Amino acid sequence: MRQQGFSLVELLMGLMIVGIVLHLVTPAFAALTESNHREVAAESLISGIRNARTLAISRNQSVVIHGINGDWGQGWRIIVDVSGKGPDDSSNPIVIEHTSETRVPIAGNWWVKRYIRFSSLGEPLMPKKAFQAGTLHLCDAHEPVSQLQVVLAATGRVSLRSDKAAQALCEKEVKSKQRTNA
Repeated sequence: MRQQGFSLVELLMGLMIVGIVLHLVTPAFAALTESNHREVAAESLISGIRNARTLAISRNQSVVIHGINGDWGQGWRIIVDVSGKGPDDSSNPIVIEHTSETRVPIAGNWWVKRYIRFSSLGEPLMPKKAFQAGTLHLCDAHEPVSQLQVVLAATGRVSLRSDKAAQALCEKEVKSKQRTNA
């Protein structure tokens, strides 16, 4: 009588090989997933900034886009800045809200750290009419490196760059994310 199937030794060897391959592939897959989350967050942020500028021009009013709870990684809101106080005034009407479940660490330089305000002409301006330009860095979740940069020019143009570089602003974001995950 002919035997069909695998012996116990053959089955264990097969499972061991599968386990080794999975062990080797898992970090690469995690890095790929994180990279995709960063790209999606960057595109969402660019889209939101462009929407805010378009709304400011079409409504002929100041419009602000800001990070939810002061954190761009949680998502963003677009509000009509009726009072001139931006995100500090909760009575300003919310036009669009986009939340992020991936919580990509995003750090901005001083000019765009909390919000971006567009005048009725679509110019990025601070409350006292100083121009507003800056960079939002989409950081690596495990090290203080900026993987992608959303750059706002003083003209209101927004662009995406992918210059991987060490970034001091990312260090604080990475540490705070590691604390919340612990």
